[in-house]
Amino acid sequence: MPDVLRTVSGVRDRLDAERRDDGRQRRVALVPTMGALHDGHLALVRRAQESAEVVVVSVFVNPLQFGAGEDLDRYPRDLDADVERLASVGVDVVFAPDLDEVYPGGPVSTRVTAGPVGSTLEGAARPGHFDGVLTVVAKLLGMTRPHVVVFGEKDAQQLHLVRRMVADLDIAVEVSAVPIVREADGLALSSRNRYLSAEARRSALALSAALDAVGSAGEQGTDAALAAGRAVLAADPRVDPGYLVAVDPRTFASVAAGQRGEALVLVAAAVDGTRLIDNRTVTFD
Repeated sequence: MPDVLRTVSGVRDRLDAERRDDGRQRRVALVPTMGALHDGHLALVRRAQESAEVVVVSVFVNPLQFGAGEDLDRYPRDLDADVERLASVGVDVVFAPDLDEVYPGGPVSTRVTAGPVGSTLEGAARPGHFDGVLTVVAKLLGMTRPHVVVFGEKDAQQLHLVRRMVADLDIAVEVSAVPIVREADGLALSSRNRYLSAEARRSALALSAALDAVGSAGEQGTDAALAAGRAVLAADPRVDPGYLVAVDPRTFASVAAGQRGEALVLVAAAVDGTRLIDNRTVTFD
């Protein structure tokens, strides 16, 4: 079983000891999570194990990234089950701090600002979300001081912003990204999938189907391809579309109409009230 540590001093002492084991520097990898772990998280762990000798997984539901009316209170929490899953893949350390350990005295007054990209797409739908994400990621990096931090590509905008933060603030860590893990029918794995009823679960396939439609129509140009994807989302009454857009993956700027080449297509929708996201790289011709 992994060691479950609840304090910053405890995790620092443990990781410092690991780094000095056998008189040599051992690489440490961090996998930040909010718990409710699934096979997508375990894919992150496997990447971390390929990148470092010591793997620490953080489990912390970060209130700063939840807005008013979002699902903070009902977000799934089961630390014992998470630890069992992590034990099955040989994780060394689980860092599961309480709220007061991460934010002693209440929410921090100093926060990381996500910048212009952080107020678009998911940031527009969830104001302040990415400021909360980057603030807690910066704190976790400071608490654990890893050589590598691992994120999934499903949260593409988050990944882009973490990379920008690390570069802009000269944080000495390598950011490693893992491709989206999907169910056999194409649904991207997400902790929020457990909110879906059987009917909503079927309707949630509209997100990946919309991305498939964009890819299939890519040779028709940007506008026609995106229209094909939006038509898929609009066809299911359980699906409330948020956005379906194409962006430059290097900058997250919107792709202009008629622009050719590779782009990242991002989709968000609420399915019976549960917000889901997905993305795919598409070539427009």
